[in-house]
Amino acid sequence: MAVRASKHKRRVSLRALLLIAGLLALIILLGMQFYINTRDVSALTDPLPQSSVIYDRHGEVASRITSNQIEGVPSDEIPEVLKQAVVAVEDQRFYEHDGFDFIGTVRALTTNVKAGGYVQGGSTITQQLAKNVFLSHDKTLKRKTDEFFLAKKVEKSYSKDQIISLYLNQIYFGEGAWGIKRAAAVYFAKEPNDLTLAEAATLAGVIKAPSALSPLNNEERSIQRRNLVLSLMHKQGFITAEEVEEAKQEELRLESRHVDPYRAKYPSFTDYIIEEAERIYGISESELLAGGYRVYTTLEPKVQEALEKVYADPENFPAAPTGEIAQSSGVLLDPKSGGILGMIGGRDYEFRNFNRASRLKKPPGSTAKPLLVYSPALEEGYDVNDMLNDSPTEFGEYTPQNHTLDFRGEVSMYDAVLNSYNIPAVSLLYDMGIQKGMDAAKKLYLPVDEKEDRTLGNIALGGFYGVSPKHMAEAYSVYANNGEIIESHAIVKIETVTGKEVASFEEEKERVFSEETVEKMNFMLKGVVEEGSGKNAIIEGREVAGKTGSTQTSDNNHGATSNQWFVGYTPQIVGAFWIGFDKESSENVLPIISGAGSPSAKVFQQVVSEALDGEPVESFNLPANLQNKKDTVKKDENKREQEQQSKKEQKKKDEKKEKKKKEEKKKDRGKKKDRDDND
Repeated sequence: MAVRASKHKRRVSLRALLLIAGLLALIILLGMQFYINTRDVSALTDPLPQSSVIYDRHGEVASRITSNQIEGVPSDEIPEVLKQAVVAVEDQRFYEHDGFDFIGTVRALTTNVKAGGYVQGGSTITQQLAKNVFLSHDKTLKRKTDEFFLAKKVEKSYSKDQIISLYLNQIYFGEGAWGIKRAAAVYFAKEPNDLTLAEAATLAGVIKAPSALSPLNNEERSIQRRNLVLSLMHKQGFITAEEVEEAKQEELRLESRHVDPYRAKYPSFTDYIIEEAERIYGISESELLAGGYRVYTTLEPKVQEALEKVYADPENFPAAPTGEIAQSSGVLLDPKSGGILGMIGGRDYEFRNFNRASRLKKPPGSTAKPLLVYSPALEEGYDVNDMLNDSPTEFGEYTPQNHTLDFRGEVSMYDAVLNSYNIPAVSLLYDMGIQKGMDAAKKLYLPVDEKEDRTLGNIALGGFYGVSPKHMAEAYSVYANNGEIIESHAIVKIETVTGKEVASFEEEKERVFSEETVEKMNFMLKGVVEEGSGKNAIIEGREVAGKTGSTQTSDNNHGATSNQWFVGYTPQIVGAFWIGFDKESSENVLPIISGAGSPSAKVFQQVVSEALDGEPVESFNLPANLQNKKDTVKKDENKREQEQQSKKEQKKKDEKKEKKKKEEKKKDRGKKKDRDDND
């Protein structure tokens, strides 16, 4: 009885242990299942970064921009043979396991033990995907455990086709190529769906060891690896023996098309697109660089290429006495629409650099005079030929000087503009009231601070900080658009990848100056180019108007300037160019070379000549009476100058006679004294 009772007890204990073990196993399995279900793998289906496409004003693709190493393509653009090639060489039981391949892991472990080292991996494609997206590459138990659970969740959440497509968009193929889109471009200069069977097998073979198996580094080894992949594909029934042999015979034609995401075509312009999209339409940089947007712009490739050609040659720019070549930037726009046709952010400009074309803050110097003094004066009833003060004058504690360091008493407005005299501009603004200049700045979208910049020198002579070429081109567009201004812009509209419009430019015109004022300003500024400081901007066969400007150096060196500007225009195009240094100092200056003219005007001439090559010639259609009045006033001025010269000469003669009389009297007194002494 005792023996039977003991046996019965043992059977009960065994059953209890088995039951407990079963319950524990069930709890563990349920716990694992619960843990798997709590894993978040939704990031896998976050939209993969896609290039945003920039279109020019003609609707043609001009540039593609992206910030990410990975640029995704949808599953239907990945050839089936590529998916099969990757499965054949990387995870032969991919379509059978549920994220973790126990058989494959045991096989890999056995192989590694036999080899006495690590020669074969056991991770499935799903595990590799989970590791690449969610985990580090540390070889720790925790990482492998996390990888296991994440892989299980991925398999529960996505189809096999989704998983293999996500994997191919994320994996590294060597040579800086992340994802199949970049890999196809880097090795074969193709889109993924254009790859041949042999090329697909080559790329699948690279994944195991991208550096060692890259066909660009080791073509022979890459071919061997490709042939292995083809054989494995045949073994698994993906392709026929004939297809294997045909693919093996295919010559490996490598044609690189490297795509650097930070070096988009037309980088200055594309940078400004990013800036404008965020500032005006609220589309962030990260959204634009990864969202696959279609951005339709005002870009004119012919203009942009002319800019980049001129800026590629350092000989086109002056240097400081130290030998350092100055920086420069420029903007060209269509005055009739406000559309930016092209821009350059600096010499040697690269994508996402500091864009001096739109973000520069430098004083505009004398280029502000037409906008903030002479145009408002014409609006107030002054005329081109009115005489203005050009004599030493104090305005409170401020005493302006001409750059010539001399005075003429009086000069016509035309000559004051032509020769960029300072005293007439300051005197005129003083007489009108400084608010006239402030009001004009506001209408012209110039960044003038109501408090900080409210001085005669800042407004009349362009001493305010600061403007960019974009600001100045925009402001001067009123002269080529009959006195009306349209806000400068580069974006016409933005669409999502599905074609939904999310932003568009709405044109608004505003009249700033009357047509009569504009005619008179065009007449004077045309004279600046033909007779004055802007001669370097002359384009043979075309009417050009514009204004030079410069600012003094920090140590008030009269033989150099710190910034040089030219803002010019034809009836079709407006351009603003700045030359100077990012960091101003007593050494970083631009020497004034006698007879050389304005270097910024020369850059304008070089760019615009090429940009308008082959375009129709247009005229400002200035009324003849302006020239007639100018000629009459010029004659009067010449007559006055001759009279003044005659008076000066007569004065000198009179002074000479008076001096001679004094000397004769002195001699007579000396002779008389001698006689008196003798007596």
